Amino acid sequence: MRSRIVFSTAVFLMILGLVGCGRPAGQQVEQSPADPCQGINVLTDAERSAGWELLFDGKSFSGWHGYNGQSTESWTVEDCALKTVGTEGNYGSDMRADLVTDRQFENFEISIDWKATKGGNSGLMYGVVEDPKYDAAWKTGPEYQFIDDVGFPQPLEEWQKAGANYAMHLPNDQKELKPVGEWNNTRIVVNGTHVEHWLNGKKILEFERWGDEWKKLRDSGKWKEAPDYGLARVGRIVLQDHGSVFWFRTIKIREIK
Repeated sequence: MRSRIVFSTAVFLMILGLVGCGRPAGQQVEQSPADPCQGINVLTDAERSAGWELLFDGKSFSGWHGYNGQSTESWTVEDCALKTVGTEGNYGSDMRADLVTDRQFENFEISIDWKATKGGNSGLMYGVVEDPKYDAAWKTGPEYQFIDDVGFPQPLEEWQKAGANYAMHLPNDQKELKPVGEWNNTRIVVNGTHVEHWLNGKKILEFERWGDEWKKLRDSGKWKEAPDYGLARVGRIVLQDHGSVFWFRTIKIREIK
């Protein structure tokens, strides 16, 4: 009986040796790294059923291009996000162009996560008309302002602060902007004349387009030199490169029929 036990033990040890023979002694088994984009740039089954779709795949510029065909060299994909790299140069030039969707939208709801660096300035525009007669996207598209309210190096007017309909409508006291370096979530609803701005789960602004009040605001301020501002019912979604470092991810849209 003892000899059988010794033999069985020897065979067991030999098998163990064969199993480990492809790896030096003491070397750990290499584990596959966790997916760094897990849970980012994805849709739930419920969102898909509700008609949501992703505008950014988390790894490429697929579905996007530079405004009026300009270069996208001031953009990159980093850490599962679209990133403006902070390129200096003239706005709207080949050195620094806005990023534009290939598709156009009319009535929709869009959600986007964004993160700023200190003093950063950017925005999301919609209803943007792409045409060589316009040298910049802001000349036609309303803008939900993304900016570092606290660390911006110059004084800001209220209509320049985060969440505003830039140079038009101001956010309310429900606005809670997260500190620089943390992700904010913005949601915009555009449905006919009605527009809503949301920030981090709270509605901070709503207004009606094209009525008397809207026209008065448009014609009395910054847009005097942009006569086609805000008029298009159908247009492109635009992420602005204002020369700051910004990140954008989990960009999803649902068309309203």
